[in-house]
Amino acid sequence: MDARDPELTKELSATLQARKDLGPEYESELVDSFMEKVTQRVDSHVEQRVRRELAQQQTSFARADRRPIGPPEPNPRFARYGFAGITLVLAIPLSAIGAANAGATGLFISWAGIVGVNVAQSMGSIFGPRSKQDKDDWS
Repeated sequence: MDARDPELTKELSATLQARKDLGPEYESELVDSFMEKVTQRVDSHVEQRVRRELAQQQTSFARADRRPIGPPEPNPRFARYGFAGITLVLAIPLSAIGAANAGATGLFISWAGIVGVNVAQSMGSIFGPRSKQDKDDWS
């Protein structure tokens, strides 16, 4: 909305002329009528500006490089230490079962299995595919 809007200037002139013709007893009604017209103009310009901004945001969002929706990529640090932590927690009941059923030999076998699983997991992260391109080459 321009500060020198010709339509509002005409409305103001007409309101001032009507005040001269009708007298000061109708001044509040004339001012209220003029202010209602100004408010309508401001509202329409604000509405147009909001629509324009929303359209720009929607187009910029549509053009943006969005990540695909799906499960998040696992954190390599969590994969390494999380797996080791889980196997250590599971080692407690496995050790108890192995020792109760086969003595020291069962305890040794259960811990050898736990160590083997952890070594296999760490070797898989070392020797596994390193990029998405490497994964695509094998498929």
